[in-house]
Amino acid sequence: MGRPQKPFNIDVRYPSVEHLRIKAKKRMPRFAYDYLTEGCNDDLNVTKNTSEIREIEMVSRYLTDFRDSDPQVELFGETYDAPFGISAVGLQSLMWPKTPQYLAKAAKEHNIPFMLSTVTTMSIEETAKITDGKFWFQLYYPKDKDRREDILKRAWDNGCKVLCLLSDVPTFGYRPKDVYNGLGMPPAMYIRNILNAMTKPTWAFETLLNGGMPRFETLEKYMTEKMNLQQLGMFMDDFFDGKLTVDRIKDIQDIWPGKIVIKGISTVEDTQTAIDLGVDGIIVSNHGGRQLDAGPTSIKTLPDIVKVGKGKIKIMIDSGMRTGPDIARVIASGAEFCFLGRPFMYGTGALGSKGGDQVAQILKREFIQVMQQLNCPKVEDLPNFLYKK
Repeated sequence: MGRPQKPFNIDVRYPSVEHLRIKAKKRMPRFAYDYLTEGCNDDLNVTKNTSEIREIEMVSRYLTDFRDSDPQVELFGETYDAPFGISAVGLQSLMWPKTPQYLAKAAKEHNIPFMLSTVTTMSIEETAKITDGKFWFQLYYPKDKDRREDILKRAWDNGCKVLCLLSDVPTFGYRPKDVYNGLGMPPAMYIRNILNAMTKPTWAFETLLNGGMPRFETLEKYMTEKMNLQQLGMFMDDFFDGKLTVDRIKDIQDIWPGKIVIKGISTVEDTQTAIDLGVDGIIVSNHGGRQLDAGPTSIKTLPDIVKVGKGKIKIMIDSGMRTGPDIARVIASGAEFCFLGRPFMYGTGALGSKGGDQVAQILKREFIQVMQQLNCPKVEDLPNFLYKK
């Protein structure tokens, strides 16, 4: 059923995302690992995002005329090999050099979507070359109209057909570890970070080999000069306005010819607004637990959102998935697609250029095993296997 999947051929030393996380922690400088793994304030939602997903249970239907499971899904006119994609992550090459390049390549090879962040370390143009123009672009809202329109034009001209508008960053989350490590705004490089980086020779060598500390390559066109860390912080603060309003969405709808997705939705009210605006999809998200520690998890808000939006708008989810069973759980709960960020970052942190492929293989194998164990023929059938007490 469906397109043949790639042969399962992984590095057997790291057969799970958790194995990769442990290895990545050993290879990454502390400031980079902390940036990847922490949430905000007390990190409560980082843990709850996953633990509450794992409270969901499914039941098999064994005594049925079941043949095989097809993990493929159709989304916005594209057929993908699995119901998950690689989430946008900022400053990816800080955590491991050339990470976005490695992950874009893995996404293309595994026929899953790759989402590029405005504030990551690979340009729109390079992303297009690696993915043959099949990528999603996540937009942090630029204040200046000309710059905003230019970024959108670059994305469209380079093949991007799905634009993701970030709604859940009206302010920077308070992240104590980043403050301690000098990765707040404005950023700083403390001597303890330099000393720690020296204890991670592979990371340090790869970083030097690839031109030193990472740059915001999509944004370099709009920088008038080479900036130190203090100047870079001021530039970012001046360039972006995190508040996404109805009027701003309408302005983008007027100029963006492709699909529009709003990411960061956590309420029924915002879901209904998205439907009323006529956007194509939403991503239920709490930004990986990095913005509001006092808020609910994505999986907790999903059921009510599904009641309002099912059949009216594409409902996707991120935040908290770490495994193939986690993916099955959120799809069974009503999401039609999901995005994962940290698992793929653990992959590159552990295995460099091979990490994206390793994670994609693991997640696909785990997910289809769940489908086959349930006797579930298609991804859209997973809600039929949700255990209801």
